[in-house]
Amino acid sequence: MTGWLAGKRALIVGAGSGIGRATIDAFLNEDAQVAVLEYDSDKCAALRQQLPDIPVIEGDATTRTANDEAVQVAVDAFGGLDTLVNCVGIFDFYRRIQDIPAERIDQAFDEMFRINVLSHIHSVKAAVPALRGQDGASIILTESASSFYPGRGGLLYVASKFAVRGLVTALAHELAPRIRVNGVAPGGTLNTDLRGLDSLDLGSRRLDAAPDRARELAARTPLNVALSGHDHAWSYVFLASHRSRGLTGETIRPDGGFSLGPAPQRN
Repeated sequence: MTGWLAGKRALIVGAGSGIGRATIDAFLNEDAQVAVLEYDSDKCAALRQQLPDIPVIEGDATTRTANDEAVQVAVDAFGGLDTLVNCVGIFDFYRRIQDIPAERIDQAFDEMFRINVLSHIHSVKAAVPALRGQDGASIILTESASSFYPGRGGLLYVASKFAVRGLVTALAHELAPRIRVNGVAPGGTLNTDLRGLDSLDLGSRRLDAAPDRARELAARTPLNVALSGHDHAWSYVFLASHRSRGLTGETIRPDGGFSLGPAPQRN
């Protein structure tokens, strides 16, 4: 524990599992106060059992009502709000344009962009009034390696993550100088519980359920690492802390060096 977030009051949206859940632990370890908005009732129950001292709001992050409630609960509990983190996301399991039936395109598009983009917009809209009054306020949105490269998701997922990258840029410009806005773009991640689109019959499929996933993830990167949510969580800690006070409109990319190309051959 270094106390990098001492005095910070954070709302983490989509924190029931994976990167969001790991970010709760990292923020608590750094002395932040944390409230959570989570959609899944079982995950909410688990959080309340594991962390009885943190406020857990059960609600749909794609709605204005749930985000307004979560911000109000955090402000009432902590006396204010300094940091918003959004980790909400859904996947399309690499579906190409030719893989999506024409009659399902509208529904799949709406589901992907409602969850991956609209949830971020609603959470920011709800939090901005509370954040504006605080020194060192920041917003951290979750992008992806897919925000920069094709092939790390299908058509809809890649497009949605490019959109989140656009949100970071537009919001950073709009909300300066009072609020910093940055993104984290994780590469492939272990133990994410990232699910697929119901509209494409992928709702019960988990990205991390693939066999030998750790070896496959490590083989993609020059660092030869398979990163977990706990690895990624420290990027959120840094961006929420005073140490990053000169950064806005930027993206940290904990991806094992994916942008450098495939891992070199090792003898």
